[in-house]
Amino acid sequence: MVYTRSRITKSVRDTLDSHGYVEVETPMLNLVHGGATARPFATHLNAFDQDMTLRIATELYLKRAVVGGIERVYEIGRVFRNEGVDSTHSPEFTTLECYEAYADQFTMAERMKEIILNVADVMGTRRIETPEGTIDLDGEWKWIGVYPGLSEAVGEEITPDTPLERLLEIGDAHGVKTDPLWTQEKAVIELFGEIVEPTLLNPTFVYDYPPSAQPLARPHREDPRLIEAWDLIIGGMERGTAFSELIDPVVQRERLTEQSRLAAEGDDEAMALDEDFLRALEYGAPPMGGIGLGIDRLVMLFTQAGIRETILFPLLKPEAN
Repeated sequence: MVYTRSRITKSVRDTLDSHGYVEVETPMLNLVHGGATARPFATHLNAFDQDMTLRIATELYLKRAVVGGIERVYEIGRVFRNEGVDSTHSPEFTTLECYEAYADQFTMAERMKEIILNVADVMGTRRIETPEGTIDLDGEWKWIGVYPGLSEAVGEEITPDTPLERLLEIGDAHGVKTDPLWTQEKAVIELFGEIVEPTLLNPTFVYDYPPSAQPLARPHREDPRLIEAWDLIIGGMERGTAFSELIDPVVQRERLTEQSRLAAEGDDEAMALDEDFLRALEYGAPPMGGIGLGIDRLVMLFTQAGIRETILFPLLKPEAN
């Protein structure tokens, strides 16, 4: 597994390098956690008597690098999220994040497809056998909208105007554990993830999400009720995500302010408001697209192993004395 992971990671780097991307390193210790909705690990810097967190994503620093003139940039590195541990989640894991100026979600979809197909060629096959069936990477990579996909699965039309009460009823009818404190958008996202996502065996770009799914994505160019973002589902599991990046500092401040409000109300996974990031956008960010890809989940896809088997030294529960 160690050698397999090394070959896969090298292939990812080779693909990006061939397109003129520059690999960089960004800080693991953050004053403000952001770039994802996740619970951070808290720590303290004695030298400054300053509370800090371990990074939950590399996104905000990489976008600042694009503002600084590095128009194609990426990082492969560890991130840390103080959340659950199971066969698909680890508190520390490795991600690829890359950003490209003057690109959008469709540009990044082509980048993602090329990355995965090149890994498949390194592994010697574009067909992956799983207990659920054969994944054919040479087949069609479909695009499914969140609302149309959920509508088809539940047998009735779901739109951004569908009442929360009805969504909760649908969830209960399909055996989904619901929460009356969800927002309407949260309910749509959760229902899609529980009802539709596990059925998507072959590569599928799930797109046209409601805004709360990705606070850092730009508004949809045709429907302001949506954002330009997708998740790539293969084998019933999210493998990566991408979006046309939000570069308007006014809208971004509104989104992060709303995240701060959620945090104040007790949401441990909400983002914090990052003034340095907002200042960078105010200087002027070019239109850009970005990708987030879990290296561990990429290895899991091609080896059909659990996440702990893909990590050389996984975090395990201490043995009892």
